[in-house]
Amino acid sequence: RNPEATRDSFTADGWLRTGDLGRKDAEGYFYVTGRLKELIIKGGENIAPREIDEVLYAHPDVVEAAAFARPCPHYGERVEAAVAVIPGSTLTEEALLALCADRLGAFKSPDHIHFLQELPKGPSGKIQRVKLRDLLPQDFEPNP
Repeated sequence: RNPEATRDSFTADGWLRTGDLGRKDAEGYFYVTGRLKELIIKGGENIAPREIDEVLYAHPDVVEAAAFARPCPHYGERVEAAVAVIPGSTLTEEALLALCADRLGAFKSPDHIHFLQELPKGPSGKIQRVKLRDLLPQDFEPNP
């Protein structure tokens, strides 16, 4: 359907670029850790949104979580996240920000966390983090 995009997804020697990010462990096993188009580049540093998601999921009240990039005039991109929590939860943004800062450090922590009833998902049920930037209001301006 898009011959140019198809052509661009192959290297000169015939390898397919899937856009997946991964790592290899000491025993030689490979793990898919995310997608290249979802990578957050803040101040020249690559931040894997899934690393932030895992910290947010560590809180027992969080049922869905997704970190995403938002344009930032100072760093190029900044980190925000969206979560859905269990009904009746009194969890606050401040508590989640403190959890992230403790486990990730200030640089990787979200500047803002949006609370939603449910995060957007595709037909396969996977959270569509790329849509979050457009869906959610840009109602927060962090201090650089």
